[in-house]
Amino acid sequence: MKKILITGANGLLGQKLVNLYSQPQNRAKYQLIATSRGESRINTLKDFEYQTLDITNPDDVAFVFAQYKPNAVIHTAALTQVDDCETDREACWLNNVTAVAHLVKACEMHHCFFLHLSTDFIFDGEEGPYTEEAKPNPVSYYGESKLAAEEIVMKSQCSWAIARTVLVYGITEAMSRSNIILWVKKSLEDGKTIQVVDDQLRSPTLAEDLAQGCALIVEKEAEGIFNISGKELLTPYEMAIQTADFFELDKSLIVRTDGSKFSQTAKRPPRTGFILDKAQKILDYQPHSFKQGIAILQQQLQAIQS
Repeated sequence: MKKILITGANGLLGQKLVNLYSQPQNRAKYQLIATSRGESRINTLKDFEYQTLDITNPDDVAFVFAQYKPNAVIHTAALTQVDDCETDREACWLNNVTAVAHLVKACEMHHCFFLHLSTDFIFDGEEGPYTEEAKPNPVSYYGESKLAAEEIVMKSQCSWAIARTVLVYGITEAMSRSNIILWVKKSLEDGKTIQVVDDQLRSPTLAEDLAQGCALIVEKEAEGIFNISGKELLTPYEMAIQTADFFELDKSLIVRTDGSKFSQTAKRPPRTGFILDKAQKILDYQPHSFKQGIAILQQQLQAIQS
């Protein structure tokens, strides 16, 4: 039975991975070790082992690896608040780069497959959508930190893969952050006018799709870089309109604007999004459409509220 260790298990992707690996067909094949800082926020009915882990502490990492001896690691933990990374660069580097070096060292020692989660923010957004071979050129410190982490992974002596993703959305019972669908839905239900940019392009990614893509990489131990995202290129304004249409809310409250109207500490790449040919061919990765993703999120929202 393959042992899989997940970092950042309390986060959105981490919780989706725990749900995925807790399904009966996967419990027969995999033993799951979910790790995160602090106590578990995951549904206690799930059948898995939980271990607190500070990935910035090399002794903590070494202890957990020696105790559980995982065969594969899915590294989802990171500081992803782009503006916070710009202002607190020390914390950003510690969590997004130094921690990766600790994990890679442990994977090398235990001959463990390492799957690292990365981001479209390693690109400048001038020529998106991107293939896996496109040249990175980050425009924010967050992007710099994630690119530096990729370079550590690529130079490692363990088997590795990198899953790059874009604008992940979803819902769990223990949510620490919102997402564009929930924000638009609540704002329009409350009768609030919202300004949404129409000059940025992304390929929004359903958290379940990203979890499935990660699982496919681990199952096949497929090495190299993979784009794992949604398949549609949309602006946030288009996402907001689709959300309003789905929930039959007042679209006139959505005001089209551009990024120059907002003051953000960190620069954002204007046009990213990914080309998924490689993941579709090698992994048979098949993500949902954005409209299908909204429907899945709505079903989960109803289940949580009932």
